[in-house]
Formats: sequence, structure tokens, C-alpha cells
Amino acid sequence: MAQGDVSKADGETRDLLILGGGLVGMTLALAAAKQGMSSHVIDRADPAELTKEGFDDRATAISTASWHLFSNIGIADGLEPFACDIASIAVTDQNRPGRLDFTPAADEGTLGRMFPNRRLRLALFEAAADEPLINWASKAEIIERQRSEYGVAAVLADGRKLKGRLMVAAEGRQSPTRDGAGISLAKWDYKHRAVIAGLTHSKPHNNVAWEIFYPAGPFALLPLNDDADGTHRSSLVWTVSEEDGKAVTKLGDRAFMAEVQKRMGDHLGEITSVGMRSSWPLGFHHTAKITDERLALIGDAAHGIHPIAGQGLNLGIRDVGALVEVLRDGARIGLDPGDAQLLKRYENWRGLDSFMVALATDGLTRLFGVPGKTASAVRRLGMTAVQRTPMLKGFFMDEARGVSGDLPELLQA
Repeated sequence: MAQGDVSKADGETRDLLILGGGLVGMTLALAAAKQGMSSHVIDRADPAELTKEGFDDRATAISTASWHLFSNIGIADGLEPFACDIASIAVTDQNRPGRLDFTPAADEGTLGRMFPNRRLRLALFEAAADEPLINWASKAEIIERQRSEYGVAAVLADGRKLKGRLMVAAEGRQSPTRDGAGISLAKWDYKHRAVIAGLTHSKPHNNVAWEIFYPAGPFALLPLNDDADGTHRSSLVWTVSEEDGKAVTKLGDRAFMAEVQKRMGDHLGEITSVGMRSSWPLGFHHTAKITDERLALIGDAAHGIHPIAGQGLNLGIRDVGALVEVLRDGARIGLDPGDAQLLKRYENWRGLDSFMVALATDGLTRLFGVPGKTASAVRRLGMTAVQRTPMLKGFFMDEARGVSGDLPELLQA
């Protein structure tokens, strides 16, 4: 991936020094470039490894608002052929009566789109490689981070020193930049793992995303595009207890499919094959603040939530939209990207919103995790009440689409 005159770009002091070039970090670099802001993006990973077939079988739900941002930064057209619309969401408590359906009106569009993570990475990486305002340092190890009232810098293991005006930590849940800045966070371990696999099945999914709640955790079936030969495909995200996680991933294909079939019922017919399985520990964390001197946190560096509502990446994209808008508005009146007033505005905008979403997903996880027939009956009674209340259903669908609250301009159509 050609990146122009790298040596010259390395020597420039750029507007942003983005540490972490994953989905959120690279989205920020591209969104900032559309507003005329330059960036260094530093990532330790090899992009060729991240985008090769089979590296990551995970798929991600992109909300309507996040899709608007992708459209506004110019990558939506290339992604569209790989999108699988989420036309409705069905929620059940252990497949018992009292199902809750979220299906928007015909003129309201979909509830989101499913994409293989590999396709999202390819779209972002290819766009970044063609953007002269992005200097992308991949396979790079940071050995020192520097911040002062005058600017920021990162010293790399190969001796390079990349300089910027604002440091942005986009390194994920284990962010060393956040920890090095002494930013405290509330966190807890759910003692659960998400087992992820691709499935093929005999019945079409009809663009329905299923969320089936069991006491051990949610069991989600997410629609994917059919294969070229018409084989029906979905992505499985199955939450299991920590002690069961290793055993479940080590099951033979036949035994694994039998366990999945038992939990999903007949929604997708018969499971015909299962792809490569992976498992990820689940936890919650939220930082006490998302800014410091010439530093902003975005994505999982600031907040890590349960995948129960599929909002993790979408929260990070809202961070991107808000930060870019704040910096753009500041640039119009001559403010430096690291100006404390701008960072305060970003803190006020995103801190509370992301915290409320985090609390809501944590509450859902705990509510549906209460065992027993009485708890199940109460949950199903509540779901029936929501099913019969159009205003409540509309509220939840707006949340799923990401179109509620104070939305950054980039996330608007």
C-alpha cells in the first residue's frame, strides 16, 4: 500500500497523532482528512495480516448513523455490495412466548447493516493509503509518548519521532496511552466469553437479527449475505460462562452444531456447517474522563461494553464524529487542535452519552441473566408491554439505529 513520500511525511508536525489504526482510529483519520486535518496514524499490526482471508471471522453491525458517516467520508459505495441489511430484530427470552419484534416502517429504512470485519478494514485501509493527509506508520512499536503544552510526539522503536498537536488514543481496551496518562476507569469482568462463528443453514434469515436470552448470556444470530451459490449464512455470537468458554470452542463441529441448534430452535432451519470459532473475554469499563492535556480518548480506549446490543463500534464512531466536529469548529476560529476549550467540549458531549449507553447495556445483561421461572415471566411480561407500545418500540429502534440524542453532523444524512 503506497503511502507517498513517507520520510518527508514523518518529519511533519501534523494536526493529529492517532495511536491505533484499527476500525475506529482509521475512521477518525479519514473523517479528519475530509475536514482538511492531517494525521500520523501509528499501529503495531501488519495491515496485510489484518485483511487476509480467515484472520477474523467476526462481523459487525453498523448502525444507520454510522453508515451516514461512512457515506460522508466516501467509503460507503465500496462497502455497499458487502452489506446485509438488518430489516428487523427479534428478541426472546429462551424462545418462550412473549417475543418482541422491532420492525421499522417501510419509509424508515433498515435498523442497520452487517459487515464482515475484514471488509470494513479493507475499505478503510485502501482509502487511507490514497489519502495524502494521512501518514500511516504500520508495524510500528511506540517506545515513548510525549505530551506538553506545546505539542505531542511518539518515539518509535526504529528511531523515528512523529509529532502532532493532539494525541488521540484509539488503541482499544488495553490502551497503554490511557493508562500512562493516569486516567482511572471503572471496570468489571462479566466472567463470560463471546464465542463467535459463521454458520450456514437451511432456511433464509429474511434479514432478521435474533437475540435469544439465556441465563448464561445472550445468544445472537446475525444475518449475513448468502454465498454466491445461494447458501444461507449468519454470524453467531454466543455468550457462555468463562469456565465453559474453552470447552465450547474445543467441541467437534458436529457437537458444536448440535448445541447451537438446541439453543436457536427452528429459526434458521438446520445448521449445515460451522466456520472457524474464536472466543473473546467480556468485560465492562468506562473512564472517569476522556481527555487530558493534548489528549483525547476514542472507542474502546474510553469505554468497553457488552456486545448485547451491538453498539461497541458504533459508540466509537460517534466519538469520531463528535471529535472531528469539535476540532473543525475550533479550526474555523483559529484554535489549535489541542486547545483545552475544544477538549472540554468533546468531554462534555461524549462523556455522558457513552456512559448512559454503557449503563443501559450493562443493565440489560444483568436483567436477562437473572435465573428462574419467575424472573423469566417478569421479563416476558415487560417485553409484551413494549411490543404493545409503539412509542417505546420507536424509542428502542432509534437507539438501535443510533439516530437519537445530540448527533454529530457527520452521522447525519
